[in-house]
Amino acid sequence: MTKRVETAFLLEPVTLKLEKISPTRKLSDGIKQTPRYQTVAASIKEVGIIEPPIVYPEKGSRGMYLMLDGHVRLEVLRELGHKEVLCLVSKDDENCTYNHKVSRIAPIQEDRMIRKAIAAGVPEARIAKALNLSENTIRRTRTRLNGICAEAIELLKDKPVADAALNVMKKVKAYRQIEMAELMIAANRYSGPYANALVINTPKELFVNPESKQKLPRAADLAKMEHEMQSLERDFVVLNESYGRNVMELTLARGYVKKLLDNAKVVKFLAQRKPDLLGSLQQVVEASSLEA
Repeated sequence: MTKRVETAFLLEPVTLKLEKISPTRKLSDGIKQTPRYQTVAASIKEVGIIEPPIVYPEKGSRGMYLMLDGHVRLEVLRELGHKEVLCLVSKDDENCTYNHKVSRIAPIQEDRMIRKAIAAGVPEARIAKALNLSENTIRRTRTRLNGICAEAIELLKDKPVADAALNVMKKVKAYRQIEMAELMIAANRYSGPYANALVINTPKELFVNPESKQKLPRAADLAKMEHEMQSLERDFVVLNESYGRNVMELTLARGYVKKLLDNAKVVKFLAQRKPDLLGSLQQVVEASSLEA
């Protein structure tokens, strides 16, 4: 007999007054100056709430709810003067990290979405407001990938490649663009300077305009670069010896912290007594990687 799968949320969302929602963590100081907060604020101003916050009925407090996910959205709504918000009600009071496994949108994917929106008739001004970007930035998406071959774009479509790196890739032919994309992925480096370093080692015949091949650094600069590379190699050897042990210890520590924060009573206690500590622990658990 097939076991019935239970839903994690109530099937119908509920509209709650903001005063009935209790945060389970304190937002960090200066959060309102961060690009993330400003982007969320711009999106809510222009199109409203897209992803409803997630709450859980607070035990022993009639009509009150604990905020499980959506603290930034809640703060933005309060700042904008909203009185209520549509929420999803969880059936479990575990304060899990809902966005822990979210894959952030890559620049190339963002470009595709913007171009589709423009093609569908959405005004550029409205897209700019919703994404907290300038209209000039939105217009540049039309030509951002011009000059880059489809194969290289496909390789980098889900990577955090910088605009400067894309601009540098346009200087070389398709074959070299694919090579550069593969090297970026292998090294997990997508910055403009790294792309420039790859271009320096590109044969003249692989440039779109061979006469524009970048000049090599002077001998003194090359010697300095060689010395820095040797230092980096020594540091890498030292770090490589302790990396495995450190990763294991950090993984165990983060797992223990997550287990603590999955307990609603612990979260409520910290929120009331040690909000700063709770915020720090939340950042540890919500980090997308150990490097973050």
